[in-house]
Amino acid sequence: MGEYFVKRPLKRSPVHPGEILREDVLPTLGLSVSEAARRLGISRQQLHRVLACTHPITTDMALRIGKFAGNGPGLWLRMQQAYDLWYAENRMKDRTNTTDHYKIHIMLR
Repeated sequence: MGEYFVKRPLKRSPVHPGEILREDVLPTLGLSVSEAARRLGISRQQLHRVLACTHPITTDMALRIGKFAGNGPGLWLRMQQAYDLWYAENRMKDRTNTTDHYKIHIMLR
């Protein structure tokens, strides 16, 4: 039996994975958006939406970026999940403050 607690600062949002791709990965590789999109096998517009942080990293996109960047899809999916969860928690903050809270124990095999 194990308990899981997630601790993270709630005041500042996590960085969208598209920002990491835009600010760190593409400049390090010296690639334009068009060239990166071509190598990823997606449209330039699709990549631009991710880089502009208006489109999430899907599982398909995470597989492509993970292979492209050499760090696997899990990192990109976890960054997107943290980003999505932070915004969902903040949208629901008023509702969750008024609901009952339960401690759930998870059995691991």
